[in-house]
Amino acid sequence: MIDLRSDTITKPTPAMLEAMMSAEVGDDVFGDDPTVNALQEKISSLFGMEDALYCPSGTMTNQIAMRIHTRPQDEVICHKYSHVYLYEGGGMMYNSMLSPKLLEGDRGRITANQVEESINPDDIHFPNSRLVVLENTMNKGGGAIYEIDEIKKIRKVCDENNLKLHLDGARFFNAIVKTGESPNEYGKLFDTISICFSKGLGAPVGSVLLGSKEHIKGARRVRKVFGGGMRQAGYLAAACIHALDHHVDRLGEDHLKAQKIGEALEGLNFIASVYPVDTNIVIGKLVDGKSEQWLLEELKKLGIQAVGFGKGLVRFVTHLDFTDNHLNQLTESIRKIS
Repeated sequence: MIDLRSDTITKPTPAMLEAMMSAEVGDDVFGDDPTVNALQEKISSLFGMEDALYCPSGTMTNQIAMRIHTRPQDEVICHKYSHVYLYEGGGMMYNSMLSPKLLEGDRGRITANQVEESINPDDIHFPNSRLVVLENTMNKGGGAIYEIDEIKKIRKVCDENNLKLHLDGARFFNAIVKTGESPNEYGKLFDTISICFSKGLGAPVGSVLLGSKEHIKGARRVRKVFGGGMRQAGYLAAACIHALDHHVDRLGEDHLKAQKIGEALEGLNFIASVYPVDTNIVIGKLVDGKSEQWLLEELKKLGIQAVGFGKGLVRFVTHLDFTDNHLNQLTESIRKIS
């Protein structure tokens, strides 16, 4: 099967496996795993931030961030299609007793003006607006990228209103490979940043939360209570170090393949439109009368896997294991669907 359900389905490369198997390890809960420590130091230095914490998943790093920035009954401002709201099992409500303020926005991106207008007054009838969460790239927006100038404006609004700013950067490196910006620029704008290694970067497990030393001290306590403390986690952290060293620049290849899939979809009579393809996510909207389940079944007959992404929408995600041969096979095969 050609599997384009997500960029999470990749397997470690032989070189990554070799790095994992030769890793020096210790007990990370005691802070004794040298490879985990090296990863945390490497990525915090890359972003110009004080500290970092390695965790099992991006959901956990996002949930920890929301916990350390807020108190129960506070409000989180985010887009209505953001991962922290849609795809984390109601975690902000369950784990931290937070209320979401859900905003509209272009392909999942919100603006400084929207944030400013959504801040609640100091009134006991309303939750305290406390945290803004941005997602870059934006999954439900088809891999859309925030313009850094807009993020700077949002940062200014946050500073003026005593709000914290968190970045769900699950596919952050896809964004900066496209824009040419540096991690350090983002480290100056956000209080905390979540980075996932098990998507486009191709590692099997793990995300990090970046922030100040005080934030990460608090995050370590929350990770413990969430059950996220791992022991000899250096075997996994070694894969993440390898990904940072070898798999960032190649993300541009995934973007090019995604563009070609988008072009192929646009020529099909059952596709009404294709979201703009900025990075490695392609979302096609089906014509009236065709369901996403119908297309998924037709694709499966051709040995291709994708996912339904809402009413009339199907998503394809390119990744490390999707080759040029796969691309040629896909673009030829989908022409057979009618």
